[in-house]
Amino acid sequence: MRKQFLFLFLTLIGSFGAKAQTKSPKIGYIDMEYILQNVSNYNEAQNQLEQKAQKWKQEIETKKNEIQRLVDALKIEKPLLTKELIEERETEIKFLEKELIDFQQKRFGANGDLIQQKMVLAKPIQDQVFTTVQDIAEAKQFDFIFDKSSDLTMLFAAKRFDISDQVLRVLNRTEKRDQLSKKQQKEIEEKEKKEDELNENPNLKERQKLLDEKKAAREKIIAERKLQQETKKKEFEERRKKLAEEKEAKKNNTSGVSSVGVNPETTKLAQEKIEAAELIKKKQAEEKQKAIEERKKVIEENKKALEEKRKKAIEDREAKKNGMVSEKAPTVTVDSTKIKIEEAKQKQAVAKQKALEERKRIIEENKKALEEKRNKIIEEKAAARKAAEEKLKTNTNKN
Repeated sequence: MRKQFLFLFLTLIGSFGAKAQTKSPKIGYIDMEYILQNVSNYNEAQNQLEQKAQKWKQEIETKKNEIQRLVDALKIEKPLLTKELIEERETEIKFLEKELIDFQQKRFGANGDLIQQKMVLAKPIQDQVFTTVQDIAEAKQFDFIFDKSSDLTMLFAAKRFDISDQVLRVLNRTEKRDQLSKKQQKEIEEKEKKEDELNENPNLKERQKLLDEKKAAREKIIAERKLQQETKKKEFEERRKKLAEEKEAKKNNTSGVSSVGVNPETTKLAQEKIEAAELIKKKQAEEKQKAIEERKKVIEENKKALEEKRKKAIEDREAKKNGMVSEKAPTVTVDSTKIKIEEAKQKQAVAKQKALEERKRIIEENKKALEEKRNKIIEEKAAARKAAEEKLKTNTNKN
């Protein structure tokens, strides 16, 4: 069979020898085993067939165990049995062994049930594959298409000539045609056409591969940047939350300093600083209140002066109508009002200057008091250290 196939192949090659000068033959191949393994219907039926085969194997194993049990029993009971009984038992065992062999041949022989059912199972798909191969050969203008899994020995086969995936796609598309819309079918056909072009053209396939790699690298960079942004955002949120918690803790704690693990003298100094700062704030608030009151007073005086001026103007207007008022009186009133406004402004400036000087004086006094306390604490520490050293020295001399 193989020699006939090889002879036919060489004959076909020779017949195309004349055309080879103008156009080289286009050759492809399929792998029937690969196609069958990737067809869903065939796999489901294959699994069912495997379950049947397992059941048959269990039956064979049960028969073997039964025969072995009879053989063991005969060995044990043989000295006690007559010649006729021994022959009868041996005949029964031989009959069961022959029956077992016949059963094995029936199920797993060269023409057994397993092989027959596999052929029945594969034949419809093989027919579909042959039809699909013919359609692809006519559409793509193939001169030869071989089956890699057949008796033909293929010492080398380049992957670009393998059309098994094309055949599989056609089979699966035919199987799912009822479940897909026309638009989806068209999209799948275009995608498959593009993949076939890439497979047939190695340069185009290599270029597409480079484009896919660049796209993957670009998507990876975008994903990393996004991850960095998320990390920075998370760190910022944590920092903001921590600052808010610290601020809230400072607000709840009057001293603003934790007493755990802190020197009491340092805590006392910090407390005095806070008290001095609060005193300064209190003085500033009093000065601000005093300035506001002064300003209100000036505004009231200005308002009062304007009211008097308005009344005077009304009186002058009435008097002018009656011809009893001289024209110099309003000028005097206006001048006196201006003098009052200027005096109020001067008083306000003096009060403000006085408040600033008082504030400076308080700050200097607080600063001086804090410096004296700090020096006093340092001196006390030095004295305590010196006393401790002297005490240690005395104890050492005594020892």
